Amino acid sequence: MTFDDFKFDPSLMDGLYSMGYKNPTPIQQQSIPVILNHKDLIACAQTGTGKTAAYLLPIIDHIIRAPKRHLNALIIAPTRELVLQIDQQIDGMGYFCSVGSIAIYGGNDGITWEKQKHALREGVDIICATPGRLIALLQNGDINFEHLQHLVLDEADRMLDMGFFDDINTIINYLPKERQTVMFSATMPPKIRMLANKITKPDAEQINIAISKPAEAIVQQAYVVHDSQKEPLLKTILKNEDYQSVIIFCSTKESVKQLEKSLRKSEPSLKAFHSDLEQGEREDIMREFKAKKLRILIGTDILSRGIDVDGISLVVNFDAPPDPEDYIHRIGRTARASKTGVAITFINQRDQGKFSRIEDLMGRDVEKVPVPEEFGPAPEYNPHANKKAAFKKGPAKGKFRRGGNDSKPPHKSGIHRK
Repeated sequence: MTFDDFKFDPSLMDGLYSMGYKNPTPIQQQSIPVILNHKDLIACAQTGTGKTAAYLLPIIDHIIRAPKRHLNALIIAPTRELVLQIDQQIDGMGYFCSVGSIAIYGGNDGITWEKQKHALREGVDIICATPGRLIALLQNGDINFEHLQHLVLDEADRMLDMGFFDDINTIINYLPKERQTVMFSATMPPKIRMLANKITKPDAEQINIAISKPAEAIVQQAYVVHDSQKEPLLKTILKNEDYQSVIIFCSTKESVKQLEKSLRKSEPSLKAFHSDLEQGEREDIMREFKAKKLRILIGTDILSRGIDVDGISLVVNFDAPPDPEDYIHRIGRTARASKTGVAITFINQRDQGKFSRIEDLMGRDVEKVPVPEEFGPAPEYNPHANKKAAFKKGPAKGKFRRGGNDSKPPHKSGIHRK
């Protein structure tokens, strides 16, 4: 299948080709016909599968063909970074067909706020927004959704994780009931299903693409380490010049700042990305990283969703992610657009249970690479023993009860080191 099969308007095809699009991905092949046929859609697809284009292309095509132009589509996303990237993709795809969009997000100054309101008064085809700032504009009467035809919720599971469930319901009340609703989510827990059933039509199409499975092109590895071994091991890994574009994930912004300080001397082409930075600083850092002027980016899970950068060769989980789904999103930053990549995770003794649950979710073991001898003895990898010991300590450690059956045999990939 090619994009020609969708019979898009020629001006949209010009935008597609100028951006380097060639053949549609599986999520695009399945979603685009549904949206072109004005059906509601609930789609579950992992990060990096091309889902943004899967909904933007048919919506832009609808706008081009509409007899009269007005505010046609609303796209809601959880973070400023994702909103800005969607807006940039619209700029590229709609370049030759004059489709206009505006990104609405918090964390900016009064001048930007006024510019957003002015753009809305002048007229725009598509709004890309975070929930909080959008509600503020709605409550001030700055947006009229009378003619809205398309609603898209992108990264719906992440929005609910961030506490936006009530905000989304508030926004829905401002929208016309007769509209097309499209929901994209990487996972489909019960609360997402409940929301989907509430805001979509009963005959909504449902699509599932590789749920909770990392791309096959990602080479996954893990090191079982003591905390003191993480930094020296990371510095050794980063000496590999084949890793030309790297993202490192830490558990907290404090860890991000500390690691940046520790690596600064040995890795000058490195910056930290966290919520304490001004929005302009964050945008500058992301532009540098996309343009390959910056080799290494350090951040928290804010980077794991919606950061659309091709050519990332290495993802390092300096701290194991707190949730199995977060692991999928983190390593999904590499091996995008049919390319290959490497994902390395450092597993300390506290995080062995977490990583075991990640392997259970994926249905596979991740290769455990021996820690080089010069870094000293490493801990044993025996996550099920750790979970059992933690469980015996009493109710305070009850969270380990969810990790699986304590009677399971030792993990097949366990490497025991003396």
